[in-house]
Amino acid sequence: MKQAIGKQAIVLLTGILASMAVYAQTPERPYYGWHGDWGWGWGHIVFGSIMMIVFWGGIILLIVLAVRWMGGGGASLPPPGSSQKTALDILKERYARGEIDKEEFDQRRRDLSD
Repeated sequence: MKQAIGKQAIVLLTGILASMAVYAQTPERPYYGWHGDWGWGWGHIVFGSIMMIVFWGGIILLIVLAVRWMGGGGASLPPPGSSQKTALDILKERYARGEIDKEEFDQRRRDLSD
């Protein structure tokens, strides 16, 4: 499936480039100098600059999204404001629930502090 999409993209891109090359060679189109001024004046420079930023921004965004997608999105972080429980906190909770007695609590607390 991915190969078929890739081949279709290559064929489409080749067709677009070929049509642009043919259009550039047509003798009916007048030549107005290096900037191709068809009544836009300096608009080509402004619009072209904006479109170049949008184009490269889109390419960079696609690369970042592809890397994230392939890499699994990276490590998940805890939400802001939430704190991670320490081993001692878990031990205290187990003692409070009655899962362990005082002797086991004291022994494990000493083990954790060493």
